[in-house]
Amino acid sequence: MLAIFNKEVVQPPQELHSPAAASANPAKKPQEIAKDFMSCHDTNNAVSVCFGNTALLAYVAPANPYTSPKRVFCSLDNIYCIFLGDLNNLCSLIKQYGLSKGTNEAMFVVQAYRTLRDRGPYPADQVLKDLDGSFGFVLYDTKAGTVFAALGANEGVSMFWGIAADGSVVISDNLGVIKQSCAKSFAPFPTGCMFHSEQGLMSFEHPTKKMKAMPRIDSEGVMCGATFKVDAHSRIPNMPRVGSEANWAVWGQQA
Repeated sequence: MLAIFNKEVVQPPQELHSPAAASANPAKKPQEIAKDFMSCHDTNNAVSVCFGNTALLAYVAPANPYTSPKRVFCSLDNIYCIFLGDLNNLCSLIKQYGLSKGTNEAMFVVQAYRTLRDRGPYPADQVLKDLDGSFGFVLYDTKAGTVFAALGANEGVSMFWGIAADGSVVISDNLGVIKQSCAKSFAPFPTGCMFHSEQGLMSFEHPTKKMKAMPRIDSEGVMCGATFKVDAHSRIPNMPRVGSEANWAVWGQQA
């Protein structure tokens, strides 16, 4: 999977940029990244959706739909989601949210997002904690112009993110794609964390703790984009209360 978002839509952590000078293999522009990604896959098995100069989502269906982890793509009411992995408790979540039996993981994420966005009955970190399984997803709400991504804590699924030549954010489960696209400005997406384009990166496992950047040097001795870990010694003084009238975009707002 591949997701690219213009820097006007998503402002990633500054530490994701590598301080190293341009290498022999500089970062690529979004159009080139998307073209290279699609050229590596069978066009009958791959789908890409472009939203002008704002965003791009590309998805490659697995050769065997029964392999694990799964890869699922869906769109509903101008919300697009690519989901990686498996939810062990999907059936119970479907009942909890009153969804149809044919709902897959990507469809559930979209419905859960809409519930949080429109009614906000629970903090987003609590919703993600209720997901049992290995998962990672990227969601783009085209109407609101917001991006939401998350990665489960059990490391059963991997995602990576980096910075393209024009400052756009690139997210993929393919490390090779990220390395070729972002040069040294990339890092693993932190497990047990969620990222919102308006509120930034936070841990849904430890929502009262701040995230801190950890310097990362590759095998060539070059400084790469930083990884992010929970700062166990920090504390966010006041977590916002989320009532039925609240928009979920306030989650993770740090004091």
